[in-house]
Amino acid sequence: MSKNDKQKKPSVSPEARRKQIIVGIVMGAIVGVVISLFTQFWLWLPAGLALGLATGAIMKPPPEQ
Repeated sequence: MSKNDKQKKPSVSPEARRKQIIVGIVMGAIVGVVISLFTQFWLWLPAGLALGLATGAIMKPPPEQ
């Protein structure tokens, strides 16, 4: 196995990447709203959105079938 074979990553389609980001943002919004309701502190909503965006950007999209 050569060095170039190790560096190649399977390409991810833009649609899969976009879907992953949207799912992350939605999950973050839900978490932010729930925590905001429990703590009565509205700034948890943007924190949840940021968390969801970061999670969606970091997570590996599912393989296409």
